[in-house]
Amino acid sequence: VQLQASGGGLVQAGGSLRLSCAASGLTFSSYNMGWFRQTPGKEREFVAAINWSGRSTYYSDSVKGRFTISRDNAKNTVYLQINSLTPEDTAAYYCAAKLGDYLKPPYSYWGQGTQVTVSS
Repeated sequence: VQLQASGGGLVQAGGSLRLSCAASGLTFSSYNMGWFRQTPGKEREFVAAINWSGRSTYYSDSVKGRFTISRDNAKNTVYLQINSLTPEDTAAYYCAAKLGDYLKPPYSYWGQGTQVTVSS
C-alpha cells in the first residue's frame, strides 16, 4: 500500500493550498481516509476525515470552516483544501487510510507527509 501526499509549499497567511493524496495497493473506495498534521516536538494532530463514499466528513475544531476534505474514488485520491491559512497551520500534513470508524484510531496506512509552511 502506498499513500503519496503532495501539494504542500510555502504560502503567505490568508492564502490557500490544495493537498492531494494518491493511494495505490488497496481498494481505495472501501477505505475511510483522514488527514493529520504534526509539528516538531508535538504529537500528531487529527485534522479531518472522510468516509469511504465521501458522504460523511468530520473536522477538528481548529480547522472547521477553513478546511474541506473530499475524495475522488475514480482517481484513488483524497484532497484537503485549506483556506485562510495562518502561521499556526504550519506543519507536515499526512494522509492515512483505515477500514471502520474513521474517528477511532489507529489508522492502518500512512503517507509520507507534505510540508505546509505559512509565513506571516
